[in-house]
Amino acid sequence: MGAFFAVASHRDVTLDVFFGVDYHSHLGTKRAGMVLLDERDGFQREIHSIENTPFRTKFESDLDTFHGTCGVGCISDTDPQPLLIRSHLGTFALTTVSAINNAEELVESCFASGEHQFMAMSSGKVNDTELIGALITQKNDLVEGIRYAQSMVDGSLTLLIMTADGQLIVARDAMGRLPVLVGKNDSGHCVAFESFAYQKLGYADAYELGPAEIVSIDADGFRTIAPTGDQERVCAFMWVYYGYPNSCYEGMNVEVMRYRNGAVMARDERAAGTLPEVDYVAGVPDSGTPHAIGYATESGVQFARPFIKYTPTWARSFMPSNQEVRNHVAKMKQIHIPELIKDKKLLFVDDSIVRGTQLRETVDFLYKAGAKEVHMRSACPPIMFSCKYLSFSRGKSDMDLIARRVVQELEGDEGQQHLDEYADSSTERGKCLLKSICEQMGFDSLGYQSLQGMIEAIGIPAEKICTYCWTGRE
Repeated sequence: MGAFFAVASHRDVTLDVFFGVDYHSHLGTKRAGMVLLDERDGFQREIHSIENTPFRTKFESDLDTFHGTCGVGCISDTDPQPLLIRSHLGTFALTTVSAINNAEELVESCFASGEHQFMAMSSGKVNDTELIGALITQKNDLVEGIRYAQSMVDGSLTLLIMTADGQLIVARDAMGRLPVLVGKNDSGHCVAFESFAYQKLGYADAYELGPAEIVSIDADGFRTIAPTGDQERVCAFMWVYYGYPNSCYEGMNVEVMRYRNGAVMARDERAAGTLPEVDYVAGVPDSGTPHAIGYATESGVQFARPFIKYTPTWARSFMPSNQEVRNHVAKMKQIHIPELIKDKKLLFVDDSIVRGTQLRETVDFLYKAGAKEVHMRSACPPIMFSCKYLSFSRGKSDMDLIARRVVQELEGDEGQQHLDEYADSSTERGKCLLKSICEQMGFDSLGYQSLQGMIEAIGIPAEKICTYCWTGRE
């Protein structure tokens, strides 16, 4: 996915930008960058790969070279950024968080105008942020350019610009897929995805942008320069998986939602008579843990941690670029507690079941450690569609998703016409899906949170939540 953090202030903001970006590290794994702006010395910029080294380690040695009262930093799952762009609209720094499904078409349209060329990366691909910059600079001012770029993108686009005079211009995606928040202190203002990031730095909550809203920010304040749209679709995974426990979106805290989500799952299972008899309820660490706490509390079964993740050296199992290495790292991170596994009946709650590769290895590992039974619960419904807005599920095909793959195995192309039924465990097709995945994965039982239960746990109107990866509907 990705994220950005920026500050405009009356004092030097180097450390605020450094720590603010670092606190967004859970949202991206490939590239990171910082740009500081000083009135006398202009822009200073550094970009580093963070695929095998955390953001903080990469940028600590750069801190002595940075200075300025305005700064932007980003974590990216895609291309190197922020970029510095010089155009008829002036020189500005640009960072984006986007999913551009029609990138090649947009590049070709720029070529057709006869006015553009792009720096090609080694793959021949054009940097998405450079492409957005080219779209913005086709218009007569930055706001018009941002609106134009967002209208041309098939997918999503949230962006932030820092101008040469120290102004921050932030634009939330047209459908508000991601949160964008403004914080303030006595010296200035900041913008972030995660509220806890600026709260730890001494900023207080000031404002949350609406979908499509564009806001101008400087040291003295902020103002809306393009109004909020009338539709909103916040990504549900911000609460289920992506978001850090301390953060709030649309007034709803992430950790509170996860406790409630687990409790709703257990409540509904009890009502359906499918609550299994187990010794412990546990979370697949780390993001599955709060869902499991809610499940355990509601079900009355003791919560435990039969295995933990060893994270001092490998904080994120998906950091290595090689899938085989990622799988091996995930395996090496699992440190089990034999006394809580041997001869025990265990129920685990995970935030989601996407491809199922690592989860299958986890189940094998638990049985080898002596588990008597392993029951699995997913804190969200079966994922049926690859995300086209935030790239949550990274597979190149929907058939990389375990639920879709099993549907195809069960019923071929005909089954793809009945995905709503397969996603509903109360239907015959839904029960077949659960049974088949259980057999393939080695679970003693499997349950998915219902779409209605997940929305209930989030606690905001369903029409404001993006559920595309479960329903395929926008």
